[in-house]
Amino acid sequence: MINPRRLQKGDVIGVVAPSNPIIDERKEDIEKAKQIMEQRGFKVKFSKNLFSNTNGYSSTAKEKAEDINDMFKDKDVKMIWCASGGANSNSCFEYLDYELIKQNPKIICGYSDITSIINMISEKSNLVTFSAMNFRTIVKDEESFSYNEVINRFVNGSLEFGRPNGKDEYITIKDGIAEGELIGGNLFLTKGMVAGKYNINFENKILFIEELGFESDPTVVSSSLYFMKQNGVFDKIKGLWLGNYEHESKISLEKIVLDVLGDEYNFPIIKSNNFGHVYKQTVIPIGTKAKIDTNNEIKIELIENCVN
Repeated sequence: MINPRRLQKGDVIGVVAPSNPIIDERKEDIEKAKQIMEQRGFKVKFSKNLFSNTNGYSSTAKEKAEDINDMFKDKDVKMIWCASGGANSNSCFEYLDYELIKQNPKIICGYSDITSIINMISEKSNLVTFSAMNFRTIVKDEESFSYNEVINRFVNGSLEFGRPNGKDEYITIKDGIAEGELIGGNLFLTKGMVAGKYNINFENKILFIEELGFESDPTVVSSSLYFMKQNGVFDKIKGLWLGNYEHESKISLEKIVLDVLGDEYNFPIIKSNNFGHVYKQTVIPIGTKAKIDTNNEIKIELIENCVN
């Protein structure tokens, strides 16, 4: 895998919008986030089509891809930060220049719908990418936990996963020890890359998944997991890391996972609440090797660098 260069104070951060259109309140948040980052010593550059809404529900797939390609091509830009989540970032897969990306490695991050972009870029270019707070989230990060996680990972090169709730953050669902490259993010979007032309390789990986309970009730989560099971994903992975899922039914993600998997698999399963649709998010590198050991207090650790 190719590690991107570390971020430094004074560097230019490019902002792109591969998902929902940046209009109305979202636009105000992005402008505020730009001010915050500039106050903290970074420069911010908006992509050409950042505020485009050509389709009436988002910018076009080609506009989205153009912005990402341009940011990788731009020698002044040292990091690419996705503005917000949404629903259709996968639309630009076929228009991304993966060879250009491979030749110009740099940090790219985001979460939720950005799961599609960061996993596909990693798959096609061998670049380590990152599941982390979106750019817009900066204005909602009241305790700066997620921002500090970004700085610790991208500037300081930290290998630790932040724990917003202290030592009780990690729990063991199924005992075991496993090593593998990290892959995943939002469950529904990860499921969408299991099969077809734009699929990702789950072989010998540690899969991390989370889901938004507001949009996905337990039956939807179960359906996604069964689709992955029926397509051999759980025969391939080395370990499973569960993140945030909150639904009004109070049914947990771990219960649904165990209902689906039964006793058919031997890999370790752990749970934490430091990634997903929560404001206190750690930064998870996709394509970097990690180790799960349920005997330890911190059940998962990175075992190689993810930035140079």
